Amino acid sequence: MTLIHLAILLPIIAAVIVGLSKKYSKRIHTGWLVLPVPLLIVIYFLTLIPDVNRHDVLYHSMNVMPNIGLNFDVYVDGLGLLFAILISGIGALVVLYSIGYLSHREDLTSFYIYLLIFMTAMLGVVLNDNVLGLYLFWELTSISSFLLIAFWYNRERSLYGATKSMLITMGGGFLMLGGFLSLYLITGSFSIREMIAQVDLIQASELAPIAIVLILLGAFTKSAQFPFYIWLPDAMEAPTPVSAYLHSATMVKAGLYLVARFTPIFAFSELWVWLILLTGLITLAWASFNAVKQDDLKAMLAFSTVSQLGLIMSLLGLGALGVHTGAAEELFTVAIVAAVFHLINHATFKGALFMLVGIIDHESGTRSLKRLGGLMTIMPITGTMTAITAASMAGLPPFNGFLSKEMFLEVMVNIRHADFSFLSDVSILFPILAVFGSIFTFIYSVILFKEVFLGKETEDTPKTPHEAPWLMLASPLILSLLVIVFGLFPNILSQTIIDPAAMGILGTTTALDTQIYHWHGFDSPALWLTVFIIVSGTLLYMTRHHWMFIYEYHKEHFTLNYLYDRGLVYSRISSKQLNDKFVNGNVSHYLAYVLGFFVIVSIYTFIVNGMAIDIRTASPITLQEMIVVTIILIALAGILVVKSRMVALILLGSIGFSMALLFVMFRSADLGLTQLAIETVTTTIFLLVFSKLPDKESYKYSVKLNIPHLIISVGVALTAIIIGYSAYSNRLFDPISQFHIDNVYDLAAGGNMVNVILVDFRGFDTLFETLVFAIAGLGVYSMMRLRLNTKKEGDDHEEHIDESRL
Repeated sequence: MTLIHLAILLPIIAAVIVGLSKKYSKRIHTGWLVLPVPLLIVIYFLTLIPDVNRHDVLYHSMNVMPNIGLNFDVYVDGLGLLFAILISGIGALVVLYSIGYLSHREDLTSFYIYLLIFMTAMLGVVLNDNVLGLYLFWELTSISSFLLIAFWYNRERSLYGATKSMLITMGGGFLMLGGFLSLYLITGSFSIREMIAQVDLIQASELAPIAIVLILLGAFTKSAQFPFYIWLPDAMEAPTPVSAYLHSATMVKAGLYLVARFTPIFAFSELWVWLILLTGLITLAWASFNAVKQDDLKAMLAFSTVSQLGLIMSLLGLGALGVHTGAAEELFTVAIVAAVFHLINHATFKGALFMLVGIIDHESGTRSLKRLGGLMTIMPITGTMTAITAASMAGLPPFNGFLSKEMFLEVMVNIRHADFSFLSDVSILFPILAVFGSIFTFIYSVILFKEVFLGKETEDTPKTPHEAPWLMLASPLILSLLVIVFGLFPNILSQTIIDPAAMGILGTTTALDTQIYHWHGFDSPALWLTVFIIVSGTLLYMTRHHWMFIYEYHKEHFTLNYLYDRGLVYSRISSKQLNDKFVNGNVSHYLAYVLGFFVIVSIYTFIVNGMAIDIRTASPITLQEMIVVTIILIALAGILVVKSRMVALILLGSIGFSMALLFVMFRSADLGLTQLAIETVTTTIFLLVFSKLPDKESYKYSVKLNIPHLIISVGVALTAIIIGYSAYSNRLFDPISQFHIDNVYDLAAGGNMVNVILVDFRGFDTLFETLVFAIAGLGVYSMMRLRLNTKKEGDDHEEHIDESRL
């Protein structure tokens, strides 16, 4: 195991230690024990920046299940390193913030275990070269985020939001796995690097469009793109540290990472380009428009996160368009650089804003805009940081968000110079959508600061507002300082972080030598678009009471959330109806379903594969064997018709003893002795309980011919015979029996081949069979020990389990 493997697994190892040390850490906040973990990881990844800048890609492989192609292959290039630094760096700040946010009254151990599991999952996603391993970590992010969102599980909205996020993101992840398998069918490899090397083969395959759609569905659901964004606002029911970590800086960016990583593979396809570009711009415009009407501050930030993710997604689509068409190199290079830069900027200002909103909620008891106002004089530090980070989100100079937003506007204006194929006539809509989304981004950024911190001081808050303690202020303060530093000195990132990450997306080793400037001259269209956005946004904000009525036309029955809720209701009703129809308590019906399915699938397999049956080499049937089998059949038929229980018991015993005789005839003395012992014990037990059986009158039944059951019975019997003969007739490998004959004494020092096979050659099978018996025995013992105090006549208490007897 290398240091990179250890860095990925360190959080989950720490989670185990935190869980084991729960009883010993009651005097200290668990966050202090967890904080060194992300700090060590981010320091380690920062030391890898010089290696990546020298284009020294770090690759290490670890076999996990090589027979199916599942390996733990880590691949660290500029793109993976950027995300690893964000995951661990923001993670350290979130843990520090949570120490002040969460009190000892909370279940801190569970919270940090879930958080550490999520950290490992995200690191595994962004540093994995094997798509099967990537998928496992991908779904682990959905599971751990479900646990974090549902942390306050006594709240109905928390459970609703957690379930919603898991259903949507895990559903998309499952579809993404289908895309990965499609790529494997094309390339014969699960390695992303090898897939990139076989782009020509992928381009010529008919499966490529299927792989594109399935992989993008996984990316869009995880990164909350339209129309799958509906899970993110409801996920805001999680504690604020979770929102700051998962839903602004890490988890929601996993879809962006996936698109960026697979751009060198799929950039040849117009389908890939247009789905990403159009989805991103629609998401940007729609989410920013809906953010303005939100009253809850975290809901507003949730929609703003969706819009910012759409912005980055559209930049990735435009960069892929440049790769696809070979258009102006500067255009698509700037698009990719802008996407990477805004990815970093968004993590800084949005992570800080979530924490600051958490402070407002923590110290005032509410997040409602209607109940907040005039907090600047009460919470000046929080208000100053909110002003800085909100200005960055709005794209105002001199903060970092302004620089990446300028680059975004520049490429959207110049988009008309690219070859748009069949969409050339409507390409003017792209800068329009970009400007529209940016205007409403400016509006909700102003609302976020002005409505909360300026104006008349409100007294309608559950708690008396006051400034937060330093533990809660430290993390957003660090992020706010980064907003300023990256805004004033952007080129400290350009050569060290941005360029290597952009090169990983573009699939090139040619240095980009990116330089980021604040001023591009008066002839820059981005400058005038920024002025237009600020002026228009200001006017719309000042006149918002005259046009906010348009949101009233967006009726509840025409929302995606309503469709989701109705879909859940109908699916539950349909599932219950289907369940009630087939799960009716009739065991014979269950057997009919199972056995009928077995027969149908087996026959279909035989027909499709054309499996041959050759009985010429089968052993001859002797007269003695025929006599024993005839006895078994007669006894079996007799059990069904006899009236006497004693006669039925004798016939049942004769079947067992005849089977033992057959084993002896087939020279399986051990099996014969085993069958003989089992049959003897079984018959003895029946005789012991014979006197306890019901009266003879209750032992009455009639044999009726059931045609469906007869068909299934005959079908199962014939299918079993055909399978046996087919397996005998179609040997794909040399039989292993000769290996046992040759090695039973030399390798296992045994003379009895059957015993050696069971104990040595198949020892693990025997061990686990023994374990199954042990579990069954414990279950029987537990049921025998269970005592139910049934409700007596006239008692008021309900039936309960006497736990003292367990």
